[in-house]
Formats: sequence, structure tokens, C-alpha cells
Amino acid sequence: MNRQSGMSSLALVLLLLIMGSLILTGLNQQLNSFTRIVSKEHQLILHRAAVQSAMEWGKAQLWSVSPNIQCKYSQQARVCVRLLGDERVLLVAGDSEVMLWRGGEIQNGRIVFSPHGWSDFCPLKEGVLCRLL
Repeated sequence: MNRQSGMSSLALVLLLLIMGSLILTGLNQQLNSFTRIVSKEHQLILHRAAVQSAMEWGKAQLWSVSPNIQCKYSQQARVCVRLLGDERVLLVAGDSEVMLWRGGEIQNGRIVFSPHGWSDFCPLKEGVLCRLL
């Protein structure tokens, strides 16, 4: 009888070890999945911050009112100004993943951008006009 009692205890311990390792394996896979999600979100936040910085840099640049489309490169992203007609202007900043827009107008021969901030969606009906060139 003692021998049978020892085998059942050993089987119970082995069962607990197997169950514990399965739980730990599942938790490790879940942790790896969350790590990838956080890493992607971190990269997106870095891209967005770089594009916002480029937007502010582009807003401070002196843009001419003669060519309809002008582009400059900041350290972080590309910034373009598109003259839309009827004295409206669109500033577009972006990289391969994130794009931001800011409207403006021509006042007294100078481009003045809206003080209301940038937009993370195209403010125009014609989506083609919102692309970087």
C-alpha cells in the first residue's frame, strides 16, 4: 500500500509540473504578443512626434506664393505646401507611415497658417490634393 501511495503522489507532482509549464508557456506567448504590440505603438508614437515636429518646422519656413506646389525636407519628414486657389493653402507633413495637414491662407502676399492646429485627416474633399509629392 505504501508503494501505491508513493506512485500516486509522484503522478500528482508530475501532473502539477506539466500544468505549470503549460500555463507558463501560455503566459510567455501572451507576454511576447503584448511586447510586439507595445513596440509597434512606441514606433508609431515616435513617427507621429517626428511628423509633428516637421509640421511645426514647415510652418515656420518662408514659403513663396508663386509655385503651386513646394516641398522641403526637415530632418524628420517631408513638408509640402500646396496652393489651392481662392487664397487657400494646405501644409502637408509626413513620412511613410504618418501624415498631418494644416490649412492656411494667403494674406498680404504671405502664407499664414491657421492657428487652430493640425489635422490628422485630409481636410479636403479631393484626397489627391492631400498627398505628399
